[in-house]
Parts: sequence; C-alpha cells; structure tokens
Amino acid sequence: MDENKPLKVRLTFSVILVGVSLLFAAVVTDHWAVLSPKVEEYNATCEAAHFGLWRLCIKRIFMQEQGPKGKGCGPISLPGEHNCSYFKHFTPGQSSEIFEVTTQKEYSISAAAIAIFSVGFAIIGTICVLLSFRKKRDYLLKPASMFYTFAGLCIIISVEVMRQSVKRMIDSKETAWIEYSYSWSFACACSSFVLLFLCGLGLLLIALPRFPQNPWETCMDAEPEH
Repeated sequence: MDENKPLKVRLTFSVILVGVSLLFAAVVTDHWAVLSPKVEEYNATCEAAHFGLWRLCIKRIFMQEQGPKGKGCGPISLPGEHNCSYFKHFTPGQSSEIFEVTTQKEYSISAAAIAIFSVGFAIIGTICVLLSFRKKRDYLLKPASMFYTFAGLCIIISVEVMRQSVKRMIDSKETAWIEYSYSWSFACACSSFVLLFLCGLGLLLIALPRFPQNPWETCMDAEPEH
C-alpha cells in the first residue's frame, strides 16, 4: 500500500475545493459578459450591461469623452445608476427585453441548466471524498473523481454555450450592442474547469491500485499456503 496516498488525496482535494469555490462563484454572480452600445454623443447618459446565468444588470453611465476602447459605452467600472433583474423566463413578470428580442432565451436556459448539473456533480463528488476519509472507504474515491471530471466538463460546456450566446447577440441586427468582453465570472468558470477536470483525473490515478514495480512483488505479497 502507498503510505503517501492519504497525503496525496488531501492535497488533491484541497485544490479541488478551490475549483468548487470558483464554480460556485461563477454560477451565482452576474459578470460573465459585458455589453456596450455605440455612443452617438458625449456629455450624455448611455446604458451598458453585464449579465450572468440568471440576471441581467443595466448600468447608466454618464459619458463625458470617448473611452479608450472606441465609441462604446463604458467601461462598466464607471459610476452610474445600477439596476438588475432576473431573466423573464426564470421569473415571469420580470423584464429582460435584451434577451427576449434577440432570441437568447434558449441559450440562457441551456447554459444555466448545464451549470446546475456541474454544481450537482461537484457536490456529490465532495460528499464521496468526505465519506472516504472514514473507516478506510477508499473505493469512494473512484466515483468522486468521475463526478469532479463530469463537473468540469459540464461547466466548460456552459461556458461555450454562453460564448455562442454573446457572439450571436453581437452579430444580430436587432441589437444595439457593438462591443463585448468577458468578465471575471467567466474567468472563474474557465478556471474551475481546469482545476476540476485535471484534479478529477489526478484523484482517479491516486485511487487506482499501485502496480507492482518488480515481477516478484506479486509472489511475495501472496498469502502462504497452509
């Protein structure tokens, strides 16, 4: 038996917890993408937007001069009146004209649903690892590693769906948005994919039985005949 196995499991699990934390941060925050319309005149108010899986936030920014990136409204970090609302398809009665007009409803629902699967896999994997620490239940590490790997795959699929949603929104003739950028929630989702996927595979390798290094190890470990 590998004497360093418990230490390897705990170190890998510590990195996985960082990935799970980034996953939760990405799912619950509203800074996946930032959208900016064209600014026709200065010394006036323009509306920039940032959104996540569940909510759309509009920020009214007073533009005094042209920004460093061109004629777009922003950056979003400038002070201004801030208003957030949940997407209409999640909470009937709320307004989300940007997504409804540009037919982003299917993308938004798909990205949110896949992200929920990712969170579910991460939670189940964490429960399996915690249970494996008790009474030598090492066999739970293998399913835990697969759950973490699935969680990583689901969140990167959600990222790609969101990326396609933003691209389609910008390319649409029905929208006023001309500029876009991905923000820190998007970066959290990508980082969580890397940590969960790689550490999930690493945990699987740790959980697998060690192969004999020498041909005679198997014979030496065999029980003597009575």
